[in-house]
Amino acid sequence: MARKSKRGRDAKTGQFISIKEAKKRPNTTVIETIKVGQTKKRK
Repeated sequence: MARKSKRGRDAKTGQFISIKEAKKRPNTTVIETIKVGQTKKRK
């Protein structure tokens, strides 16, 4: 099952920022939900 993680991103530059910072600047930031896949196990 894939896990989900939230990331903050600056809308102008595209750089990742903290979610805390993104909530402070809602006009210029986006909070994205990213799927984090599982790692494959070796046999």
